[in-house]
Amino acid sequence: MIIVDTALRRREAEGRPVKVAMIGAGFMGRGVANQIVNSVPGMELVAVSNRTVASAERAYTEAGRTDFVRVETQEGLEDAIRRGQPAVTEDALLLCRSEQVDCVIDVTGDVEFGAQVTLEAIAHGRHMVTMNAELDATVGPLLKRKADAAGVILTAADGDQPGVQANLYRFVRSIGLTPLVCGNIKGLQDPYRTPTTQKAFAERWGQNVNMVTSFADGTKISFEQAIVANGTGMRVEKRGMRGTEFPGHVDELTKMYDVDELRRLGGVVDYTVGSKPGPGVFVLATHDDPKQRHYLNLYKLGEGPLYSFYTPYHLCHFEVPLSAARVVLFGDAVLQPLGAPTVDVIATAKTDLPAGTVIDALGGYHTYGQCENADVVASQRLLPMGLAVGCRLRRAVTRDQVLTYDDVELPQGSLAVALRAEQDRLFAPLAVR
Repeated sequence: MIIVDTALRRREAEGRPVKVAMIGAGFMGRGVANQIVNSVPGMELVAVSNRTVASAERAYTEAGRTDFVRVETQEGLEDAIRRGQPAVTEDALLLCRSEQVDCVIDVTGDVEFGAQVTLEAIAHGRHMVTMNAELDATVGPLLKRKADAAGVILTAADGDQPGVQANLYRFVRSIGLTPLVCGNIKGLQDPYRTPTTQKAFAERWGQNVNMVTSFADGTKISFEQAIVANGTGMRVEKRGMRGTEFPGHVDELTKMYDVDELRRLGGVVDYTVGSKPGPGVFVLATHDDPKQRHYLNLYKLGEGPLYSFYTPYHLCHFEVPLSAARVVLFGDAVLQPLGAPTVDVIATAKTDLPAGTVIDALGGYHTYGQCENADVVASQRLLPMGLAVGCRLRRAVTRDQVLTYDDVELPQGSLAVALRAEQDRLFAPLAVR
């Protein structure tokens, strides 16, 4: 950050702002727009796309910009950017194709649509910062490979908890320790929450009720921890992660893990419920040098073998623009898959479901997501949560039953399904029919 803010101010002084376009103008997208417009010198939000263009206009209006213009063609978008006039459009692909855009930010959270715009951005040489953990956890390793081949960067974002964990993980490694746990701190975890139970909370904060439900039922944190695992090579101790309910401070978690087992697994991702300081993140790490362990003890981190590091907050949209700056100005990704996935998110029945049920949206009434190690997912042909929406059940399933490919008919013509099949052929041939 210290380097990034200086570089951005230099770009501001030179009159060469980093030009960013954003896809998705919901609750989080409006926050990102406000942050770029009002608090990030050296960066310009040149265009916003949303399926309902009025929402894109609202994002600019709430940020204090009312001089936007609606565009429907590539030429119209390019003209607006050249004039320095903010553009709004229903056609997200226009943003991905613009040679004047330095970086695209995906704030949709939709797997199928996110796959479409990500491929389009990659095809046209656009860097992309994604807040779409759902897409990243489903086909991120394949998309990262395609981005690399095209010479562009596809990365998760600062501010979101995976990005905060990645920054903390990098810091801990940079001072010579070996991270063995990357953790997320939650206030609530109940896999049976539904849009009905979360309606009042969503309305209070002006958020999408399915997204709120996805947070509450554990689906979102599963996607988030999966991409942390895939970006660090870590695994999970067990299906669903340990998920300790612990009201104490995260420093006390250092005594709750078997260090030898953590080493054997190559480190694990996890979460706690009710721990302090929330809603932040933590990394537990070890050091092999007894001299350095002596210093760590002097600096009040304890005697080990695990040492606790934490960030007591995550500020989501406040930090997302910094990710775009890191990518454009320094070629530095926040969080990317290392290669083959190590952890996947699998679909699990939230209630008894009869044969013929068409599975509803993420954060809906039918399913919740759980983390599972990718080799288990492949060998047991478990259904990725990111592909569950729109699947039709071939047979009845009971509550808490983990779904397999054999339990469902996949939606026809789905790009996400096709990409996942390609990823499985590349990394996990056991999952291919």
